[in-house]
Amino acid sequence: MLPFLASLFLATPMAGPVTKSMAGGASSELRLPRADFSPQARFDQQLHATYAALGAAQEGLRYETFAKAMTGYLNLRQAGKLAENKQLLTVVDFDLPSTEKRLWVLDLANNEILFHTLVAHGHNSGENEATNFSNTDQSNMSSLGFYATAGEYTGKHGRSLKLEGMDEGFNTNAEARSIVMHGADYVSEDFIKQNGRLGRSLGCPALPMDMKDAIIDTVNGGTCLFLNKSDAGYSSQYLNQDVAIAALVSATPNHTS
Repeated sequence: MLPFLASLFLATPMAGPVTKSMAGGASSELRLPRADFSPQARFDQQLHATYAALGAAQEGLRYETFAKAMTGYLNLRQAGKLAENKQLLTVVDFDLPSTEKRLWVLDLANNEILFHTLVAHGHNSGENEATNFSNTDQSNMSSLGFYATAGEYTGKHGRSLKLEGMDEGFNTNAEARSIVMHGADYVSEDFIKQNGRLGRSLGCPALPMDMKDAIIDTVNGGTCLFLNKSDAGYSSQYLNQDVAIAALVSATPNHTS
């Protein structure tokens, strides 16, 4: 089900060998610590290996945000909510201000970051930093949590991508609120230079105009999107680590020491 995960264990070191010590003229065995191949340890190893292979730290994606996004991604795959033929994860980190590039599109099959760019938050979520979030229609705020991308349409913002909110109470009104991915002129470095921040949407994760077509082409049709904000009261049934561990570990060979 997740072939990219199985390859990661090929480089996982096994437990160290038993060595002989001749200290003091007496022969004794020195046993090195046994490697921990518990499901939790394997899960942690996998996430760190994927994070390193992506070069995510160098692109400004914090490990804590990545791990949360991956946990939800694995849960959603287990639940059959995502397309089987696309191993893509889009992460938006609202812990960062709008003046920083805070959207990443991760290709988990090839360990590549396909896009790293600016993204806007909702008008009533804050100025440069997003601090307020809502699932309520006409709130003009961003909604946190996990989404699955759906189909495209052409609306008032031109080419747009529908989003299906997965988290009850946090983003499940996305369709009713017309929360979609679209391009906007106010998402640009020039706008930042003139205004000290990006422009703001009515709640949509708006993209730079020169990148929106390529991003929509890539992520449409049932891929995972995660909008993160720490300490914002967000919770999700898809942040179940036991389910994520089962999804990840079942796709990899079982090591013994």
